[in-house]
Amino acid sequence: QGRLVESGGGLVQAGGSLRLSCVASGMIFERNDMAWYRQAPGKERELVAGITSGGRTVYIDSVKGRFAASRDNDKNTFYLQMNRLKPDDTAVYYCKADEEHGRFGTLEYWGQGTQVTVSS
Repeated sequence: QGRLVESGGGLVQAGGSLRLSCVASGMIFERNDMAWYRQAPGKERELVAGITSGGRTVYIDSVKGRFAASRDNDKNTFYLQMNRLKPDDTAVYYCKADEEHGRFGTLEYWGQGTQVTVSS
């Protein structure tokens, strides 16, 4: 059974940086597309950044140029480097893995979330 564990959240002042980590187990990590989502109070969960098994990245417009997603397949770890943080980035950040099973579809794994709070 796959498992994802996030870490690296915390309280930071606006303009600061944090790096989130997501350690995967119980899955063939290098085959999976990975993504970071976030959910702020009273808002829907939204995709922030993703990285395919081949290393291609995607970002929502509001974080382009500030956030960078990366992966280390040797360490089964997925990262989100967050720079120039803004109060609007405050949210619980979740890691997600998509495990493809061909005609059986895609199995999703979610982490428990890590809180990021940016003070103004």
